[in-house]
Amino acid sequence: MKQIYTRTGDEGITSLRDGVRVPKDDLRIEVNGQIDQLNAHLGIVRSMLGDDQENAGLILAVQRELMVVMSHIATPDGNVNPRELHAHAITGQLEQAIDRAGYQGGFVVPGGGSQLAAFIHLARTQARLVERRLWSLHREHPVNNDTLVMMNRLSDYLFVLANVKE
Repeated sequence: MKQIYTRTGDEGITSLRDGVRVPKDDLRIEVNGQIDQLNAHLGIVRSMLGDDQENAGLILAVQRELMVVMSHIATPDGNVNPRELHAHAITGQLEQAIDRAGYQGGFVVPGGGSQLAAFIHLARTQARLVERRLWSLHREHPVNNDTLVMMNRLSDYLFVLANVKE
């Protein structure tokens, strides 16, 4: 049985891809932690969508892309990551879903409707936090522009979806 613990992080140091060691509070590690949290929120939302296969499928595609984004963030500057980003395509899918929803405008107080909508709002706020952290990271370690756009559109999509599911 493979052990999950290595004890190599017990002193506050962890690894990027390719074994480069950095402090656990390195901005790249922080951003990936925030993306991981977003991915967990999206997993809750996806599990609650029931027979809404269209939105569940889109959220799963986003979750998979977030894993690729995390891999790119964890790739040290100057190294090549072989995993292909699909953020541009995901952004297009999010925009189509937003357009199909027929959003009429207006804000709601999260939690005033369904439990699902409340969880979607939680995911939306985490997506906004991730977007802000990605822009902070972008100043030190360039982030793919399509990824930045995708994160902005994801929070828009989650806002509209939450309103639809209220």
